[in-house]
Amino acid sequence: MNLDDLEKKIGINFYNKDLLKQAFVHRSFINENYKTGLNHNERLEFLGDAVLELVTTNFLYKKYPSHSEGDLTAYRSALVNTVNLSEVANRLSFNDFIMLSKGEAKDVSRARSSILADAYEAFVGAIYLDQGFEKANEFISKTVLIGIDEIIRKGLYKDAKSFVQEKAQEIFGVTPAYKIIEESGPDHDKIFVVGIYFGNDEIAKGEGKSKQEAETESARNALVVKGWVGK
Repeated sequence: MNLDDLEKKIGINFYNKDLLKQAFVHRSFINENYKTGLNHNERLEFLGDAVLELVTTNFLYKKYPSHSEGDLTAYRSALVNTVNLSEVANRLSFNDFIMLSKGEAKDVSRARSSILADAYEAFVGAIYLDQGFEKANEFISKTVLIGIDEIIRKGLYKDAKSFVQEKAQEIFGVTPAYKIIEESGPDHDKIFVVGIYFGNDEIAKGEGKSKQEAETESARNALVVKGWVGK
């Protein structure tokens, strides 16, 4: 794995290259290559998740001094959910560097979004350990927080399930229903795919690490499909 190109693209030169590499090692790779001596990225992900939440919360608290706790929570959720983080990771070309098992490497389905989002959090954790809070803050600001204006403009922070129910009842006279379409992954890292239905018609699908997260994402996608929010 040659991560020099990634360092150049992002503008961060790691002192500890092992930390950088670990951020991209998925558990599935270790299961197949346990003799390599590498560690998977889940501990870094745990740390990075906390750093990401603190940086995002601090940013929103200062940027919107007159907004309620509820609004700020909604904004934060829209910034750090799996879908947004995976899109950010894709733009950073993280998918080119993640070390996966042969089976996971062939799977380019919805589960990859979760893996990419986890890698982003692990990368944040690696930056924090290697270069401190301010450098992690700078990276998060340039890659994630920069999207807040678009999220607010498009209404992507709204409670999608309540919003789509309100619109479906108003326009079609139906209450949306949700159905699990697929479950994948090990018990400790499951991915759920949920469909949202207006009557018998499937409107959209969503994915997440929990049923609730998948339902929320399917509701967001339904809002886009129906043209009730911007893409």
